[in-house]
Amino acid sequence: MHFPAGEPTTSSQVTSSNFADADTKLKFRRHKPVWNESSSDEPPAGQRYSTWPFIEKGMRGPQPYPLWLIEDAGAVDTELGILKTGKEGDVFLLERATQERSSLLAAKRYRSRDHLQFSRSQAYSDGRSARRSRDNRAISNNSAYGRDIAALQWANAEWTYLLRCYEAGISVPYPVQIDGTEILMEFIADPDNSLAAAPRLQQLARFDSRLPALWDQLTDALEKFAGLGIAHGDLSAYNLLVSGERLVVIDVPQCVDLAGNPQGMDFLHRDCVNLCEWFDSKGLSHDPDELFASLLGHLF
Repeated sequence: MHFPAGEPTTSSQVTSSNFADADTKLKFRRHKPVWNESSSDEPPAGQRYSTWPFIEKGMRGPQPYPLWLIEDAGAVDTELGILKTGKEGDVFLLERATQERSSLLAAKRYRSRDHLQFSRSQAYSDGRSARRSRDNRAISNNSAYGRDIAALQWANAEWTYLLRCYEAGISVPYPVQIDGTEILMEFIADPDNSLAAAPRLQQLARFDSRLPALWDQLTDALEKFAGLGIAHGDLSAYNLLVSGERLVVIDVPQCVDLAGNPQGMDFLHRDCVNLCEWFDSKGLSHDPDELFASLLGHLF
């Protein structure tokens, strides 16, 4: 999303988000951005100076950077509200702004160990392991240290898969940066309301005229996933966003390696079944076994 120069947004402009529940209102922080770089005072609650200048280059998104991305050291991040909650973490709406311009970002934050309740099945992470055996044991024992390591692992997994998918041409949010267990990414907006999140595919009506084109985009994304040797592993109409004519895949930390994970093919077939059943319910019939067989031809 890009906002014209000289027209920074404020938290009071942002409307309700369809990213979570359709009628959920964002709980806004009523603070105006502060750009006094000479001051040693910290910004008020709900704000911070942009973390971009302190992020190592390897922890930033791929170049060329999108035009809407703000690199200015004097930018201020303002938290506008929560978009989505989950057991592993929450997604917040963040405005990064200077005096001249602003952009909205989605900030996914994996929870601290005191509030962490990981629900991801171990089956997703088969084939992955921590570098140190001590870390693997701690994760298996669900110790406080193990939960910290698990949060870092899932954040790093999501960041890695976002990068791989984006660079392979899969329609995912642009990955802006990762800082510990926080990932900043492109905010996928509703074209009819640039300050509202795009609806999920699940919300589309049965006879929506975009459905055939969205199916084509979906199969293209699945083929590219297979070309990387991975499956989304949890793909359904709930983690696909529809931004006008564009279909966007979200929630990728559980992606599975089709060669290294013993259940990889089962996850891929389940994705095919879930998606075909949903489109069938909307009047577009597709055979999940045929889709699965066609994807096998795109492996690696």
